[in-house]
Amino acid sequence: MTVYFLIGPTASGKTALSLRLAKKLNAEIVSCDSMCVYRGMDTLTSKPTKSDRKKVKHHLVDIIPPTKEFNAAEYRKMALDAIGDILNRGKTPLFVGGSGLYVKAVVDGLFPSGKKDLRFRKRQEQLAKKYGNRYLHNKLKRIDPVSAKKIHPNNVRRVIRALEIHHTEKKRPSELKKNTEPLSYDFKIFGLEIDREKLYGNIDKRVDEMFKQGLVQEVKRLSRKRLSITAKGALGYSEVMGYLKGRYSLEDAKELLKRNTRRFAKRQLTWFRADNRIQWISASVQGLALNNCSRLSLEQG
Repeated sequence: MTVYFLIGPTASGKTALSLRLAKKLNAEIVSCDSMCVYRGMDTLTSKPTKSDRKKVKHHLVDIIPPTKEFNAAEYRKMALDAIGDILNRGKTPLFVGGSGLYVKAVVDGLFPSGKKDLRFRKRQEQLAKKYGNRYLHNKLKRIDPVSAKKIHPNNVRRVIRALEIHHTEKKRPSELKKNTEPLSYDFKIFGLEIDREKLYGNIDKRVDEMFKQGLVQEVKRLSRKRLSITAKGALGYSEVMGYLKGRYSLEDAKELLKRNTRRFAKRQLTWFRADNRIQWISASVQGLALNNCSRLSLEQG
């Protein structure tokens, strides 16, 4: 069983190709976009249309309100559930998107660092000195026997760190550690490679189309809600809000969004280029890209 990923910068043509590739692979699509999870942000996020979602079943699109915070750890849990669901029905999971952190979360897991509380640490160190190392280890054993079994009682530093994670995160360290485990299925990652000039042209066209589709009205409606910090981070929200607040003209808002989207695409490419597991496919000809993806998946499946 293999899980597939189709990644690339925004406006590189992933959505159109993914619909065709899903047919070839008998796949269902799992969105790998940090903003497509939000309901009511259709134009801002350029999410797949309802028509596209009827052609191929999509997962993790429109699943939470924009007033709620969302992060990579929550995404990973939902993504793993989606993989299991898709495979159980005899289909193939195909992740599609440009959120590099979310791809990494699914493939490699996340390290549960937890917040630091130096005062808490100091108190635990004092308890260890007063009652001995075994006292702290027994405390951890009551809270999280799985973690306690893996840490020697005399390794006071690790025992205290485990207690600190439970204290700050309100979860057992062993629960959080599940998110560090890499994907248990075989996977293949395909990246769409596109000429920089062509990519920037696509971005300009997309932004113009977003404004035609009612981006200003959508942002105005969203601004009446108490949006989460993550939802406010959607490209286009702050640029349009600047226009709505009278800081600059509508044309300036368009140009600002085009510039910021180009910069975002550049950051996406920098992130993905650092991962040598990605097999890059030319996006210049959709048919050729589709055939290459299909061929590589069959050859290595």
